[in-house]
Amino acid sequence: QVHVAESGGGLVQAGDSLKLSCTVPGGDSVTMGWFRQAPGQERQFIAADTLGEPAYPGGVVGRFTISRDGLRNTVHLQMNALTPEDTAIYYCAAREDTLWKSSGHYTASDFHFWGQGTRVTVSS
Repeated sequence: QVHVAESGGGLVQAGDSLKLSCTVPGGDSVTMGWFRQAPGQERQFIAADTLGEPAYPGGVVGRFTISRDGLRNTVHLQMNALTPEDTAIYYCAAREDTLWKSSGHYTASDFHFWGQGTRVTVSS
């Protein structure tokens, strides 16, 4: 079992930025991703990184940016211009290998290991 450790969640105001981090042992050689789940909604894919190559839903880079610090087996999720609709639990996920999807159409079933989630609350 791989331990996925997220950090960086919290309470912010609309318009603020927040950066989440996720560390996975051996994470520099596997695909890692971020998802979020709001109450009553399905888990939503945000971004993935495969060996430093980012992928986003539909191939579009928006307010959220994923980056990797390979030396520390860490991926970050930079979130800008946050709105109350971004309020959710944010999950980091990792595969046991690499999976590159240029389309950015990752699903939860593409990942083998999950963190416990970090809560992000955006107040209006």
